[in-house]
Amino acid sequence: MRRGRSVAEGYLLAGSCLLHSDSVNSTVIFICSINLVVENYDYSSFMKSLFILVLFALASCSTLPKAVEPNSALQYCSGKDEVYVISHGWHTGIAIKAADLNKLIPALAIRFPHVKYYEIGWGDAGFYQANEITTQLTLRALFWSSGSVLHIVGFSDNPKQYFYQSKVQEIKMGHENYVDLLEFIQSSFQTDLSKNIIREKHGIYDDSQFYTGVGTYHLFNTSNKWTAKALYSAGLNISPMLKLTSASVMNSLEQQCLQ
Repeated sequence: MRRGRSVAEGYLLAGSCLLHSDSVNSTVIFICSINLVVENYDYSSFMKSLFILVLFALASCSTLPKAVEPNSALQYCSGKDEVYVISHGWHTGIAIKAADLNKLIPALAIRFPHVKYYEIGWGDAGFYQANEITTQLTLRALFWSSGSVLHIVGFSDNPKQYFYQSKVQEIKMGHENYVDLLEFIQSSFQTDLSKNIIREKHGIYDDSQFYTGVGTYHLFNTSNKWTAKALYSAGLNISPMLKLTSASVMNSLEQQCLQ
């Protein structure tokens, strides 16, 4: 029996209709995506209905944390404040000076007392903190995530040297844009009733730590979209709605920030 396209190709088709939206944070119903996917699958009526239901559920899910609307005009990678975007293959993160974020979140200075930089990444709580990645964990992250976490790595080497095995893009930005970026990162941390950030497991490598995040990971709200929302908040000309892969984020930066 002909099955049409692969599941992975189906996901790409589902994402293609995002091109028709210029929304940053708002909820979107992917009707066109559903039609494209179902057309190319020879599933039973029940499976088609189930797949449609899942896509509608995902489309109506929260896309928190929300991007910050930049206070200043679009900036094109010029200024005195330095930010680094790191691609680890499938996942992206952002590195900033630790002292700057410590001013907004003093608890980080207690956890990381002697570091110069933080690398921050956002992702699914179960998948990101797992000791072993399984198919079940992957599907759960995409379709019924239990929540999100932030992964903070503290280090003191230059980010390009520390992440020498990864692709690193340095960005210069004006101070107002940088402040908006810091505001977005701060808003990505979940806090308790006393407004304290919530520590979870030890991080993946070196001096690192997980913290409870804001928002829920899903197929249309990925770690790379989080990075894109951070850059949008900083005034870069980037549409988070279209940035679901690390390559899409890095390609956008290369077009704007050639160095």
